[in-house]
Amino acid sequence: MIGFVSRRLLSLFVTLIIVSVVVFIMMHSIPGGPFSLGKMPLPEEVKEKLKAQYGLDKPLVIQYFNYVKSVFTLKFGRSYQNPGETVLELIGRTFPVSALLGGIGLIIAFPLGLGLGLISAVNRNSFIDYITTTVSIYGISVPRYVTSMLLMLIFAIWLPILPTGGWGSWQHLILPSIAYATMPTGMIARYTRSSILEALNKPYTKTARAKGVPEWRIILKHALRNAAVPLLTISLPLVSGFLTGSIFIEKIFRVPGLGKFFVTSIFNRDYPVIMTLLLMMALMLGVTFLITDVLYAVVDPRVRLD
Repeated sequence: MIGFVSRRLLSLFVTLIIVSVVVFIMMHSIPGGPFSLGKMPLPEEVKEKLKAQYGLDKPLVIQYFNYVKSVFTLKFGRSYQNPGETVLELIGRTFPVSALLGGIGLIIAFPLGLGLGLISAVNRNSFIDYITTTVSIYGISVPRYVTSMLLMLIFAIWLPILPTGGWGSWQHLILPSIAYATMPTGMIARYTRSSILEALNKPYTKTARAKGVPEWRIILKHALRNAAVPLLTISLPLVSGFLTGSIFIEKIFRVPGLGKFFVTSIFNRDYPVIMTLLLMMALMLGVTFLITDVLYAVVDPRVRLD
């Protein structure tokens, strides 16, 4: 176990280096710069002073290693568009908002998706199965921004019981959290249904039926437990995606979260912020997949990591 985790952490470190190099090259390959945008362009002498202040007048190799140095010292530099705040301060201000919405969305999605998948599998090819399957397919196939606008149309315009957007009260959490939850609910429901149906056709479940074990016990003790491994594959990576925010949902509902802030940084060519956010997302995904692999061995004793 220790050897496996050590190797994965080393590969994650190499992955972060590759991601940082690729992102850095792509950012500086795009025409324009952080001080060349806006409706009122700055004078050339002002641009040169700003570039010198942030080290943008140096060769790209030196700029890259200066950023890497700031990462190892946990400073991450300052935002070009918000010079009064460091990158960590900006992330600290926006990340909790996205994490709150994502956490509520996951709290909704996991039990709801698991329940829909279980009901669908138990009532296979019935009217209930068709309804739950329709709900699942809707969550997977319909984009979140469409769901967001539908929720806003129904509950904020036709039935004006919730605000159209903004931030500051618990009412502002309801619509974006539901919009967050639609996609993972559909994915979890579909994976749960297929995994349980596969488990119910295994020899051990047939043997349990032959011994007279009640069907509900077979489903909960045998089928659902063996369906947990494929569910882990999709469930845990959803956590990192939720914590980093949803661009469209936060934009539509005017939520001051990390996803909306990430898009703003890209348009403003805010290099330190873009680099830090992408590295943070890559790190969260890598750690999530590592935890998923370790949990495989916990859920299924047949899995040997080493």
